[in-house]
Amino acid sequence: MAKPKFEERKETDLAFIEYTGRYDKVPWDEFMPRLYAWAKEQKVMPGFYPMAIYYDDPNKVPSEKCRSDIGITFKGPANEVGGIKTKHMPSQKVAVLSFKGPGSEYQKAYEELGNWIDGKGYRVSGPCTEIYSKRPEMIDGVMILYSKIVMPVEAK
Repeated sequence: MAKPKFEERKETDLAFIEYTGRYDKVPWDEFMPRLYAWAKEQKVMPGFYPMAIYYDDPNKVPSEKCRSDIGITFKGPANEVGGIKTKHMPSQKVAVLSFKGPGSEYQKAYEELGNWIDGKGYRVSGPCTEIYSKRPEMIDGVMILYSKIVMPVEAK
């Protein structure tokens, strides 16, 4: 795992599909083609990396009630169509941890980033985002995830 760091996240527009349910059951194979087809129809430039904004802590909220937005960034004017919504995401200071490893290590990565933020005198100021740099892959029977865990922060 890489070391956590602070970054200034640039403002961007996000096209997304709202999802409620277990985070590990998001229908990515259904949502991604819909989002990229929408970008093509809207004649906007889609971003390369899919992302998810996770609003609820699955340790505190029943997993079937956990809310998320599954999306792609885009550039250009666009309309909301067919269950695909859009929103502007302002620039903000974030703490970032790049993750490559088995899903079983994911919770530990979140804890490490949270502790690092706290130790630097900051607190998490909004929902967590995960940006996926590569499709998960099975290696020796273990699902390996490739993501950037991003948490907006503000000074305590």
